[in-house]
Amino acid sequence: MREAFLPTTAADCLARGWDAPDFVFVSGDAYVDHPSFGAALLGRVLEKAGYRVAMLAQPDWRGPDGMCRFGRPRLGFLVSSGVIDSMVNHYTAAKKPRSQDAYAPGGRAGLRPDRAVIVYCNLIRRAFGDVPILIGGVEASLRRFSHYDYWDDRVRRSILADSGADLLLYGMGERTLPAAAKWLEKGAPADALPGLRGVCWMAKQAPADAVICPDHRACASDKAAYASAFMLQYAEQDPVRGKPLAQRQGEGRWLLQNPPDMPPTRAELDAAHALPFARAWHPDYDAAGGVPALEEVKFSLAATRGCFGGCSFCAITFHQGRIVTSRSPASLLQEARLLTHLPDFKGYIHDVGGPTANFRRPACADQLKRGACAHRQCLYPKPCPRLEVDHREFLRLLRDLRGLPGIKKVFVRSGLRYDYIQADPDGTFFRELCEHHISGQLKVAPEHVCPRVLSVMGKPGRDVYDAFVTRYEQLNRALGRPQYLVPYLMSGHPGSDLAAAVELALYLRDTGHQPEQVQDFYPTPGTLSTCMFHTGLDPRTMRPVYVPRTAHEKALQRALLQYRRPANHALAREALRLAGREDLIGFGRGCLVPPVGAAERKTDQKKAAPESVARHAKTSGSPSAPARDHGSRRATAGKASPRAKGKPGGKRR
Repeated sequence: MREAFLPTTAADCLARGWDAPDFVFVSGDAYVDHPSFGAALLGRVLEKAGYRVAMLAQPDWRGPDGMCRFGRPRLGFLVSSGVIDSMVNHYTAAKKPRSQDAYAPGGRAGLRPDRAVIVYCNLIRRAFGDVPILIGGVEASLRRFSHYDYWDDRVRRSILADSGADLLLYGMGERTLPAAAKWLEKGAPADALPGLRGVCWMAKQAPADAVICPDHRACASDKAAYASAFMLQYAEQDPVRGKPLAQRQGEGRWLLQNPPDMPPTRAELDAAHALPFARAWHPDYDAAGGVPALEEVKFSLAATRGCFGGCSFCAITFHQGRIVTSRSPASLLQEARLLTHLPDFKGYIHDVGGPTANFRRPACADQLKRGACAHRQCLYPKPCPRLEVDHREFLRLLRDLRGLPGIKKVFVRSGLRYDYIQADPDGTFFRELCEHHISGQLKVAPEHVCPRVLSVMGKPGRDVYDAFVTRYEQLNRALGRPQYLVPYLMSGHPGSDLAAAVELALYLRDTGHQPEQVQDFYPTPGTLSTCMFHTGLDPRTMRPVYVPRTAHEKALQRALLQYRRPANHALAREALRLAGREDLIGFGRGCLVPPVGAAERKTDQKKAAPESVARHAKTSGSPSAPARDHGSRRATAGKASPRAKGKPGGKRR
């Protein structure tokens, strides 16, 4: 069984006749040999290119000995924190430690350190000195420039400077990593570095053709400089028109970034997913019950890369890019046939998707010729006239998949852009989606309804979502299917004040939706929204944007979104008073929460939010009367409407 995996011990290497591996791949995740796990995918890509790769998964990080399992590799170490940034993996949006890690054996927390890339690299240096180290993955990719760190609440240097690594590979890496491996084989000549796309390195000076970002010192002390630097980086994140970037990280130390690599071709994606994966966790984890994260993807098909949706709170633009690539239908059908032969396959393909399931091609033909537009979004505020909306290939693929022997159902659970569906004049895809590919609930992400919040998020207006809901309900009635819509909602996002939270609460009241979960905004590296959170500026316009910062104000906004819960009544009452909406406290029709009883009144009235919250709430243009026409025709007393059912889950789009 072990021979189906890449080596994980020195004995495994000896069994293959290796005196030493070419690369040791250090990962903060457990080793799952499946194409949805970056370390496994890149390890197999290097293996296909002729390199000897050993996997050092979740090593002991208490000392340098944990890095010595294979001795010194011939070419170098590859380091990643895993599929998720280690700080996001460890802490909630409230900065509370998580009790489980889905990417560890048995879901056990604590098997990787905070800031795993930095810790692993420092241990490697202590153990082996000047051995080449290449870092990559989400944590390295999104922290490659000076970046705001939510957990430290300060701007940190580039992770390349703090880790002491030789090269940072950003993006997905299937083409970049083999190119970097060849560069190392040639002796890592410095004059060859400018030709390596998708990499960053440290140098003593900036090249003449580089776009110069405000330096680290300015970014750390001046929020306007930080916003300006971020927007420069964001604008050049394009493989066609992007220019080299440079940012001073200290005296005589420059971070240099080459333009991103071109997205993989369809043939390249197909070839990577056809590599000989074991499609299982390593047998060493059997005793612990395996690795929980595999269950989410084991019977799913990863069909696409990239996203042109442009949501402000999403880091995909900074990591995978805005130019979409998809696998061929033939490749996906072949993988589906393979799934039907796995011993525990029950006939259900859980998902066919990616960052956005219904994006399978570039937004327009111009993207591959001129790049994605630097200062224009494809879908926001309205779909671009050049946007090519086409679901036909995806529809044919789904039909072919559900027709394969051994397959009972094919679901689409990745995020679907409802505004893209609405922009399609052909309704066939939407109808067949409802008829064949929803497991009772369709999850979509309007996120909010307040126009000023949606504009900051880069999301379409509420009218687009309402029109989608109407079509969805009509289709399901025609099909005779009691299927429900589960809207993702986000509280505490930049731009959202108490008045905006009240507006969203009124929408929930009038539509009958009772969200069981609400996502608090999480300021993770590499997003426009995180830049806004730190600076209080929208970097696209440099105009001020309101930011809810305190835990108490965030709790007030979240309570309004779940005002029906008795445990939230006190906070919801406080929020309504601060927003000047005491008319919504009572027992009358349209009220959100009941008044306090006599015994509670004294305590309740003593509660007060920070002065800044109250001041902003009273000056933010809150409507003076409750809105009563927000879709109330779709909800009936005592009965959940199709848009008001279910538990949130899956991916946000």
